[in-house]
Amino acid sequence: MQFDNILFLCVANSARSQMAEGLARKRFGDAVRVQSAGSAPSRVNPYAVRALAEIGIDAAGHTSKHVDTVDPATVDLVITLCAEEECPLFLGDAQRMSWAMPDPDRKDEALTDEERLHHFRVARDAIAQRLEVLAALRDAPAPLAPTEFHASVRVPDLAAAARFYAWLLGVEPKEWTHRYVTFVSAALRTNFVLLVDDGKTLHQDTLYHLGVAVPDRAAVIDAHHRAVAAGWSIHKPARTTWQGTPLHELWLKDPGGNLVEVYARLTDAEYAEMPEDKEPWFLVGEGA
Repeated sequence: MQFDNILFLCVANSARSQMAEGLARKRFGDAVRVQSAGSAPSRVNPYAVRALAEIGIDAAGHTSKHVDTVDPATVDLVITLCAEEECPLFLGDAQRMSWAMPDPDRKDEALTDEERLHHFRVARDAIAQRLEVLAALRDAPAPLAPTEFHASVRVPDLAAAARFYAWLLGVEPKEWTHRYVTFVSAALRTNFVLLVDDGKTLHQDTLYHLGVAVPDRAAVIDAHHRAVAAGWSIHKPARTTWQGTPLHELWLKDPGGNLVEVYARLTDAEYAEMPEDKEPWFLVGEGA
């Protein structure tokens, strides 16, 4: 996701969009230009100023601004925060995103000072968490070009789950055993596996994981080098395996430790090269 100029919008430019502006300025620094505005600007809510001050952000000098004063040429990402209200209209070709959340001001509720401030803290923290994801996506490495998605889930009743997912995916299983059922949906570009949760150990490298298919061996090798450059965790380097389903594959771990396989199916010519011992061929590094 590419952007260098963000505009946060809500109606009064008083609370949510003001906190978003302060939080984004702190998160992005000079790397991103940050603005906020509204369709009916009023004043910066003092509770918003207090909520930001608690985490070291000085918003005392903020002012409410009308959306018409913002030059569309200075914005390439618009984020609206209105929930119940109708958000301001902003002209221009900028990307648009909705982070709808209730107004923390709760004007019609009889609240103590601490209760009212609590709602601003909740909104502040929700905005801050969303900004963390936005910041992570802004400098994400260039993506792969997957051709298929693989996923597997554990289920307590394999037959009942097979019936349900045949209905949900609109395809009959490609194959099954007493321990798993495999669906392949060309329409969804998905390879989906049900694994019986019977208390027995599953070999997660070959079954219990997520995965994406890429076009060929070169794409698997490229994915390996790009993963290294991005700092992703390499579980098993790019290699060609012959045991089970012959594949070119790369095993990664996502930031939560989940196994992810990047794989490509072998061509007929590549399959014909299978060695007698079926030992894997490493595609990168010293073993390649």
